[in-house]
Amino acid sequence: MPKEQSLPGDEATETIDIWERIRQGYQLSTANVKNPRVQQELKWYATHPAYLQRVEERASPYLFFIVEEIEKRGMPMELALLPVVESAFRPFAYSPGRAAGIWQFIPSTGRMYGLKQNWWYDGRRDVMAATHAALDFLQSLAKQFDGDWELALAAYNSGAGTVRSAIRRNKKKGRPGDYWSLDLPRETEGYVPRLLALSRLVADPERYGNTLSVIPNEPYFDAVNIETQLDLAMAAEMAGIPIEEIYRLNPGFNRWATDPDGPHRLALPLKSIDDFNSRLSQLDPEQRLKWKRYKIKSGDNLGSIAQRHGTTVSVLKRSNRLRNSRIRAGKHLLIPESTHTLSHYTLSSEQRRNRLQNSKRKGSKLTHTVRSGDTLWDIALANRVSHKALARWNGISPRDNLQPGQQLVVWSRTGEIASSPAPDTTARIDTQSSLHYRVRKGDSLSRIAQRFNVSVADLRKWNGLQGKYLQPGQRLKLYLDVAEQTI
Repeated sequence: MPKEQSLPGDEATETIDIWERIRQGYQLSTANVKNPRVQQELKWYATHPAYLQRVEERASPYLFFIVEEIEKRGMPMELALLPVVESAFRPFAYSPGRAAGIWQFIPSTGRMYGLKQNWWYDGRRDVMAATHAALDFLQSLAKQFDGDWELALAAYNSGAGTVRSAIRRNKKKGRPGDYWSLDLPRETEGYVPRLLALSRLVADPERYGNTLSVIPNEPYFDAVNIETQLDLAMAAEMAGIPIEEIYRLNPGFNRWATDPDGPHRLALPLKSIDDFNSRLSQLDPEQRLKWKRYKIKSGDNLGSIAQRHGTTVSVLKRSNRLRNSRIRAGKHLLIPESTHTLSHYTLSSEQRRNRLQNSKRKGSKLTHTVRSGDTLWDIALANRVSHKALARWNGISPRDNLQPGQQLVVWSRTGEIASSPAPDTTARIDTQSSLHYRVRKGDSLSRIAQRFNVSVADLRKWNGLQGKYLQPGQRLKLYLDVAEQTI
């Protein structure tokens, strides 16, 4: 007989592999498993076993925590597999649409569900915080769609408004309003089938030529209260684990230390917690960070000092009890510094970006320093590259704002860096291919923008549009980067 262990919420639960626990909690209908869209996804998973092996390895530290949270709420256990669809369980995933973390929250939705985002910390990547937020969001969507989880999942992917609009269009035509009958964006039409296919594969992996590795049905980590800011290299040393594991369990922290304003907790492997707590209790609170005494020079300001020393103005003001940003040459500031060189913090935001920017690609690697007024589009256009590729090379989204002084790498086929021209809409349009598009029934600005890889803002600007509604037969003018349409 298998050994038994106590699990939260159960007196005695049979010890089982986490995959079996997931299977036992399935709630979604299997009526559409034979749908061609599901079968197509199943075929892909069945022919890419190496992909699933990589996903399993990334998921293994987090799965027990996610399963526990889903079980507490009585939600379908298939949702534990949703991060595979969203991010392949990559905690540092960042999409062109500015979605981050294993649950892929965009900034606005993340803030709506309480996920703090600042220079030090991004709650969208915090596995614990983002899991709570994602389940809250999914429960809210299920309630909006009267308990229909397929519609709720579609709304998680493309927005509740998009799904409701599709339902309204179907009702006007006398057609059903279920997920499988709706005309939705292409990504959303594959979203639910992908999750259902994955759940079928987990239910019977051998049938689809796969073998799932054993992931124990037990917690891998727990949260430890650290009370105040702490250098992450010191945390790793006190826990006796590599700095990389600190970041993988705490991917919400962007820099070399935890956020001075919290959360004041660290996720640590269970095996390391006792040693960590013992060493932390013996550490002088003043030694949680290294401090540097800096003499202010003529021309210095708090912003430039903070940037050079890897911290923020608010931290400098708080550490030095400054009421405002005025400083005087010759005076001194106490500045928190990392205990190791910044390259030691291998999975910090800066080091991840450095590795990405230094990855070898085709062409000559050139560096562009962003000037005031520069846009990603202008820089890409001047260097004859795709603005999406330029964003990808630099670990940013095409929608991100650029900051003067920011360094971007450009992989140029010509070998010469071109200065980006001053923003000029007319000059930009002249270099692009234009077309006229006739609005069809059911079209929306967002759908047309998505179809042609342009922004809604540009559609409005090109056509002088004020409202959000379009009329069938209406003609719109679009300016397209021809190369971009093939990516």
